[in-house]
Amino acid sequence: MSKKITPRNKDYSQWYNDIVQHAELAESSGVRGCMVIKPYGFAIWEKMQQALDVMFKETGHSNAYFPLFIPKSYFNKEAAHVEGFAKECAVVTHYRLKNDNGNIIVDSNAKLEEELIVRPTSETIIWDTYRKWIQSYRDLPILLNQWANVVRWEMRTRLFLRTAEFLWQEGHTAHETKDEAIEESKLMINVYAKFAKEFMSMPVIIGTKTENERFAGAIETYCIEAMMQDGKALQAGTSHFLGQNFSKAFDVKFANKQGKLDYVWATSWGVSTRLMGALIMSHSDDKGLVLPPKLAPFQVVIIPIYKGKEELVLIDEKVNDLIQELKSKGISYKYDNRDTHKPGWKFAEYELKGVPIRLSIGKRDIDNDTIELARRDTLEKKIYKFDSISNEITRLLDEIQDNLYNINLKRMKDNTVECVDFDDFSSKISSGFFVKAYWDGTTETENKIKEKTKATIRCIPLEKSKVMGKCIITGKQSKDKVIFAKSY
Repeated sequence: MSKKITPRNKDYSQWYNDIVQHAELAESSGVRGCMVIKPYGFAIWEKMQQALDVMFKETGHSNAYFPLFIPKSYFNKEAAHVEGFAKECAVVTHYRLKNDNGNIIVDSNAKLEEELIVRPTSETIIWDTYRKWIQSYRDLPILLNQWANVVRWEMRTRLFLRTAEFLWQEGHTAHETKDEAIEESKLMINVYAKFAKEFMSMPVIIGTKTENERFAGAIETYCIEAMMQDGKALQAGTSHFLGQNFSKAFDVKFANKQGKLDYVWATSWGVSTRLMGALIMSHSDDKGLVLPPKLAPFQVVIIPIYKGKEELVLIDEKVNDLIQELKSKGISYKYDNRDTHKPGWKFAEYELKGVPIRLSIGKRDIDNDTIELARRDTLEKKIYKFDSISNEITRLLDEIQDNLYNINLKRMKDNTVECVDFDDFSSKISSGFFVKAYWDGTTETENKIKEKTKATIRCIPLEKSKVMGKCIITGKQSKDKVIFAKSY
């Protein structure tokens, strides 16, 4: 199979699909809308998991696990929640099959007494559990996270960006006071923003969602929005202040410090394998994947160039010294001395897979005590003295991480504009810009703009405008200057 990448400026959608498939990140499965995450793609997800898990635990959270199946009656307890997820739910109605003349069919006698929802999110099952755990303010706060899979029966799917089943983490916390819960929601959206910057090299805008775009059952939804290379927005993480909606739905009360019963205050927050899509679309080019060093399955690949086994033995010995240095510095590596593929094939393969640094070494390099280094982000090649290469690698990994962030930050700044005229607004949206504009705060206006331009309000930035302005379409006085964009 050819591994040629469709040019990004020719067909952005196909370019994305080509990278996902040719870089061996994921592929479609036999179940419509579901994906197989391949080892290289899962290795990147594991890096994300590991980094986030450390950040969660540093902020006082612990991991737990809750059931995949949720009784249907639980969903009916929180009206906004069931309305928000009803059309996406997969439902289990029977518990066994039977053989009927060689055909496997559902056993009509094995109907469940109560249908089960395959979790689209876990608020309901978790709050039913918290009811058993919480009696007093001394039992609070509960700060839990789970790494899990969820199912949302999407009609239009795309690998990583929108699949019927996906992997994610979901935090669910319970608090004594409203202020405590709000602070938790803000804390976690800032954790996500920090992760996006420091690990994904991806700048984001922090804000809140409009009432129309909030998580089903939330009082407030905080979000981070990232700009992809085609100018579209991608929601990269959300954190929800749930108020007392779920505690009231599941009757989760506690005795406060005054001895009176009160309902618990709640939050939930999560990111998913959608971050893999964000990573691909933030950095990659027409040669394939480009990875920030902190998320690369291996940061350095070493390729020997040799003629015959004697030369390979010499190179193996030389490279072994370098490998020990890389290990001591905590730098992940791969030494590809397979004799089944030529060096040129390996160069192309690791370029396609986005390995940050490629080293190549041959007999002449050993004689000259040198080694060639190629950077994936800039495609620059340079010869270094062998004795200095481990220090150069350490320096360059940091430089590559920062360079990818700065490229993205410049693109976001260059492609974010302010508009006061609707025709200009429509033109900029069509051209792939993030547009700052005033909005009158009504769902009617929000929907009208979406109908006319296909743009949605990505967020209301936390940094508020200090002056009033006129709504971009109605002309009404407004205090909300928001971010509009087309999105994934």
